[in-house]
Amino acid sequence: MRYHKWAKIICLLIAMGLTKACDYDLSFSPAQTEDIGFSSDTVYLDTVFTAIGSSTYNLRIYNQSDRNIEIGSIRLGQGNDSQFRLNVDGMHGQDFNDIEILAKDSIYVFIETTVDIKDYAANAAEFLYNDQLLVDEHSVELVTLVKDAIFLFPERQDGFKEVIPLGAADDEGNIFVIEGFYLEEDELVFTNERPYVIYGYAGVPPEKTVRFEAGARIHFHENSGLIAAQSSSVHVLGEQSNDPQLQEGEVIFEGDRLEPFFENIPGQWGLIWLTGGSTNHIFRHATIKNASVGILMDYNDETENPTLVLEQTQIHNSSAVGLWAKTANVRASNSIFGNAGNASFYGNIGGSYEFTHCTFANYWNRSFRSTSAVILNDYIPISETEDFVMPLEKAVFANCIIDGNQTVEFTVEQKGDQELSFSLDHTALRFSPADDAIFKNPYYNFSSSNLYPKLILNKQAAFHQPTENDFRISQDSEVIGLGKSTHAASVPVDLNGIDRTNTPDLGALQHEVFEEED
Repeated sequence: MRYHKWAKIICLLIAMGLTKACDYDLSFSPAQTEDIGFSSDTVYLDTVFTAIGSSTYNLRIYNQSDRNIEIGSIRLGQGNDSQFRLNVDGMHGQDFNDIEILAKDSIYVFIETTVDIKDYAANAAEFLYNDQLLVDEHSVELVTLVKDAIFLFPERQDGFKEVIPLGAADDEGNIFVIEGFYLEEDELVFTNERPYVIYGYAGVPPEKTVRFEAGARIHFHENSGLIAAQSSSVHVLGEQSNDPQLQEGEVIFEGDRLEPFFENIPGQWGLIWLTGGSTNHIFRHATIKNASVGILMDYNDETENPTLVLEQTQIHNSSAVGLWAKTANVRASNSIFGNAGNASFYGNIGGSYEFTHCTFANYWNRSFRSTSAVILNDYIPISETEDFVMPLEKAVFANCIIDGNQTVEFTVEQKGDQELSFSLDHTALRFSPADDAIFKNPYYNFSSSNLYPKLILNKQAAFHQPTENDFRISQDSEVIGLGKSTHAASVPVDLNGIDRTNTPDLGALQHEVFEEED
């Protein structure tokens, strides 16, 4: 309508200043039923959590005639009681009159909603909320699915949000803090009854264990995550799903945006931070997706047992690092460390690691990536001239795949005096550097029986859809049946529960037969 007003002004100026009259036709006649068309007869807003606003969706209203028309009314069926909100031709409201559309032109109607499920369906896990957009005699259905949820967030006291102290301090002695809260005693068990939405960082108190039961769904808001404090534990106890696509038995950690557009957007939330001194962490049948860092395992607990055990776990689409282990003790099996902006697995400042039938595959395509899928080193810089060094005690990769869209997907760096201890046994590796100078590094001596007892070099894993975090291997894979049976005996079924004892393939998943797509 602003366009129409400006057109009238221009015509008036022309009429006043020039002898030639403006012949622009600004007359509008009432719209007839057949004049009006729509881009859709139903607007489906994506699923939203109760009391959280949706994304904005658009509907186009077309003038299909050869004349300028005026729509008498655009309104919501429930009027002022509707939970939908409209923006029509740049104006906000719920009821609009005398909307002008030029011949063969169109206008946009933008639609959003915020629904509190408790106002409509008490005790329901989800509720289908709908209304109608009424355009003269026409109607367009508006539909959205609202999910109930448990919301956890920092309290506000005296104008300040609750924080968690991180222990370290700056040069002036001020303790570093992060916006968050400690879970209460009755909040330490996460069930599958309703999804959870977490704002800020949920802290596991010292000496406590948080348990995530099979099927639990944890959604983190932006700049949120989970922190395990000193002597605390995280137990993620998912179960084998009947449907690998639905993952009904999995425990899933992801962002709180449910729209399809956000399905594979990395960096939507912070990280799961298992701080130094935390202990006895178990992740079983878990999926961690779209974080900045999937898991940061910050130093071991000084025991001989693994501080972190990962079984049937997937970490993918991290904007920085999938699993970042710092002087940690980690044991993983049947797990996938997928796409990340830097490393899929970063074994930093030494540590001790055992990986059996794991897939490390980084096909990151959202930006330039210069790092390898797997990085092992023994140091971290603490100043421009000094490094903190800890030896790499052990890093065993057995029946694994280390792959990606870079030519070098395995990096080993040493700055300390003690040799790094690692081995790739019956493991497929992507390593084809453009510059042979890289082989001056003694840790890339592939003929070494200690470091590489059985290396399978530059074979095609033939992942199904690696850029979409689908790391199932196809019937065309060159790593089928190349696993060592003794390694497979310790994990006799794959990530999806398929037996692998007779002819184990490499990686977390046995191969599947996919039909060729047209």
